[in-house]
Amino acid sequence: MDTTAKRRGFLKGIAATTVGITATTPGSASETVTYLVTTGSRNAVRKLERAGYTVQNEIPDANVLFVLGPADAEDDLRGVPGVHEAVSDMAYELGTSTVESTGVAADAEYAELQWDKQVTDAFEAHATATGEGTRIAIVDTGVDHTHPDLAANVNTDLGRSVIDGEFGTDAGPVAAHGTHVAGITAATGAQGVVGMAPDAELVPLRVFPEEGPLLERISDCLLAIDYAAEIGADAVNMSLGWDPRPPRENQTSRGVRRVICERVVRSALRRGTTVVVSAGNEETDLQHGGYRDMWTSLESTLGVSATGPNDELSFYSNYGVDDVAVGAPGGGYETLEKSLADDTAWPYPTNLVLSTVPGDDYAYFAGTSMASPQVAGLVGLVRELDPTVNPQQVAGVIERNAEKSNGRSDPDLGAGRINALHTVESLTK
Repeated sequence: MDTTAKRRGFLKGIAATTVGITATTPGSASETVTYLVTTGSRNAVRKLERAGYTVQNEIPDANVLFVLGPADAEDDLRGVPGVHEAVSDMAYELGTSTVESTGVAADAEYAELQWDKQVTDAFEAHATATGEGTRIAIVDTGVDHTHPDLAANVNTDLGRSVIDGEFGTDAGPVAAHGTHVAGITAATGAQGVVGMAPDAELVPLRVFPEEGPLLERISDCLLAIDYAAEIGADAVNMSLGWDPRPPRENQTSRGVRRVICERVVRSALRRGTTVVVSAGNEETDLQHGGYRDMWTSLESTLGVSATGPNDELSFYSNYGVDDVAVGAPGGGYETLEKSLADDTAWPYPTNLVLSTVPGDDYAYFAGTSMASPQVAGLVGLVRELDPTVNPQQVAGVIERNAEKSNGRSDPDLGAGRINALHTVESLTK
């Protein structure tokens, strides 16, 4: 493969984990729009319905309503007694791409290619904890529950699709992204690869439709987080996000972030569910310049940047002290050129992250989407050893036992690159 082809293939791998943002507000006032509404009144639903709006969904624990109404109705909604905030819904658009595939394996023969589990000492940690008895929700494109390395762990009974505010069963064809993320989190090793928490239960929560443009509404994502908390998930993995927004665009999304930060995510934390999110792949400094990311810029989420086999920040990863709690293996090196070189210990494509994809197959992907599920799986190991710890304590033990950083203020890695062995050992001393 020549250098140009390698570069094209690598960037396609990154594109497979990239999510953009589009507004979902229709242009015509006669069309129906979904609004995220926060309330402070028990009678808000009745008052909204009297005002001509339809309340489609509700998260009572967070006092959040999902309301249908005409376009450009934010000000009118805020005028309804009991309504605190009203913002129009938005949607993510997931990029699609061709991926590198290694073919079908047998007898977990690909474990030797899992540098991500080697540098984090995950295999050694499994002698102490495997995530048994824990539950991890994967909010993504769905999971191939028939894959040999996932079949034993995926709970199809609890799995759901959440599309346009409607809950359904998680059935039908799935895109590769969610299955790859699930394998990094909790692949069993029955055939090809081993996840961070190989005995954890996986609950797929599909928030992208099966066909057409892969659009995911923020409202559906919030409903999925709430559902995960309701079923007692120890962790939610969110390998999703939008491009960092500059200051001039932040005003548009500020209300949405307030809804999420102050209401839904915190309500999940109160119920014991850690929300782990990817930092994004735009190589952006989120610490300076007023940039904000939809999920990592929230105080209540556990943001994860991406590292390569040498424990340096991967060239594409976003970074910033307030947004990144820890780093984790996501693939690639600190430069694109080094990522594509053939004279390193982990040449292309093996410096990317190997995991499961639909069709009993495996593929190399790179991105912070691959880093986040490493941490979600580690949450499972922590909760197995001490089910009483709350999400704040879970984050603390993971951060204290990270390495390759001088404290918790490293803009690239936060508290450091995670170490599974150190983390579980700290709970058994």
